Amino acid sequence: MRTAYSVETVRAAERELMARLPEGALMQRAAAGLAAACAQLLRRARGGVYGARVVLLVGPGDNGGDALYAGARLARRGAGVTAVPMDPERMHPGGWAALRAAGGRVERAVPQRADLVLDGLLGIGGKGGLRPAAAALVERIPPGVPVVAVDLPSGVDADTGEVAGPAVTAEVTVTFGAYKPGLLIDPGASRAGAVHLVDIGLELPSPQVEALQHADVAALLPEPTATSDKYRRGVVGIVAGSAQYPGAAVLAVAGALRGGAGAVRYVGPAAVQDAVLARYPETLIGPGRVQAWVVGPGLGEGRAGEVARLLAGDTAVLVDADGLRGLDATALRARTAPTLLTPHAGEAAALLGVERTSVEAGRLDAVRVLAQRYGAAVLLKGSTTLVASGGESAVRVNPTGTPWLATAGSGDVLSGLTGSLLAGGLSGADAGAVGAYLHGLAARRVGGPLLAHQVAEALPMAWQDTRRP
Repeated sequence: MRTAYSVETVRAAERELMARLPEGALMQRAAAGLAAACAQLLRRARGGVYGARVVLLVGPGDNGGDALYAGARLARRGAGVTAVPMDPERMHPGGWAALRAAGGRVERAVPQRADLVLDGLLGIGGKGGLRPAAAALVERIPPGVPVVAVDLPSGVDADTGEVAGPAVTAEVTVTFGAYKPGLLIDPGASRAGAVHLVDIGLELPSPQVEALQHADVAALLPEPTATSDKYRRGVVGIVAGSAQYPGAAVLAVAGALRGGAGAVRYVGPAAVQDAVLARYPETLIGPGRVQAWVVGPGLGEGRAGEVARLLAGDTAVLVDADGLRGLDATALRARTAPTLLTPHAGEAAALLGVERTSVEAGRLDAVRVLAQRYGAAVLLKGSTTLVASGGESAVRVNPTGTPWLATAGSGDVLSGLTGSLLAGGLSGADAGAVGAYLHGLAARRVGGPLLAHQVAEALPMAWQDTRRP
């Protein structure tokens, strides 16, 4: 599992470690890891470090110092290293002395011929995007030259992933000690490129954000035993679809059937029942015993009473799409059974009473507030899918998403899949995190342009993928 920590937590751990180490030792550890990652990139791009032209964009803090010390290491291996400071009078003195001793030089302007650029302008404490002086340097980076960000792309908020103004887009980010939330959550994650973690020996408490990996998902997936029957495996009820959106019901049922449910029970209009049975004759029709309900996909107008009735019961409920309209936060907080809300950014904005742009710019804050306000687990869909359950629990970040999932019906499949995991006994947060993970894996299995039903069909293979290293 990848775990990410706030700036405050990382700073505290760094202070504790520095108190036990010789002065400058922690920066040298970081610089050594950074230089090694740069050398690896240069070997892949041009066969080696010797003769490479490396440009350092240097800020006034320790982030600039890391870049300077790493540049000195590369210079000693035969690279031509040029530092371009944001403020020449405020360069890290020890780092600049090391680079100068290794044969590096300082220039006022960014050279237009380079094999690699290191972004050492701002550290993890930077807020609000790049200031004009830093932005001007970034604008002069030669097109096509790979950029390595030092700890975090400058201009990205380390705690949230927000990008409030100009920011660096890196091919690789070398981060020190721990992942930061902004490296895992968009829009910052899309600026970070491939993230390489350098272990510098920090001792860290519980994380603020975590991202499941194959082994974590495999350990959570409900598995049938020799004594299982369809009811022990979990029956998921689907309340979805309408005359206008019959396909939503078909896709939600597909996700539930392929997602491991022992059985799927559909409750909805007769015409939609016929569409579901024509595609999936194993579907049960009408009210009956279930372990979890999925309500909302393609439901249309005028069916809020069905949503309220299910939420008044004592069975786990996943609420999606049209079911999210007009939810009563007080009623949801009073529920004792698991509740999972699965909004996209527009639906989340309506639930919070804010603009959609506010949710998209601050996804981490939005999902946390939703979970606290409604007393439910929340899966916030989008470029980075997040799952929160309120309290002190870490927010889960889904690492398997792909832009190809931005297609009609994709959310319906996810709802059915995640409902099947709820019916199988997972908590709301675990069902949401595992469902999003499998959904992304299945989409990657399809590859390229896809249709929602293709993702559903690939779900059994995604299950198997989690058991592979």
